[in-house]
Amino acid sequence: MSLLRKYEIMILLTEEFNDSELKTWIFNYAKSLRKFNVCDISVISRGKHDLAYPISNRSKGNYIQLNFSSMPKYINNFSKILKMDSNVLRFLVFNKNNQ
Repeated sequence: MSLLRKYEIMILLTEEFNDSELKTWIFNYAKSLRKFNVCDISVISRGKHDLAYPISNRSKGNYIQLNFSSMPKYINNFSKILKMDSNVLRFLVFNKNNQ
């Protein structure tokens, strides 16, 4: 049995990013995940959308989907990195093995 599990993180970022800055942010976050031996990283930009309700006085945001494989013990570390980033409005981690 493999210790690696498949995960998906949906991240809602502030709308201030242009395409280049968004790619840089994603690349830097993926690079930080690699420090924890994460593999099979794939990134999908879901685009900029209006929010259903304001979050931190913002009405739009950039949606990013990250899929990867990791050991479960590192998921809290990923969450802490996202919580400390002022550009992150919300995020949600899904365990894809339980679906």
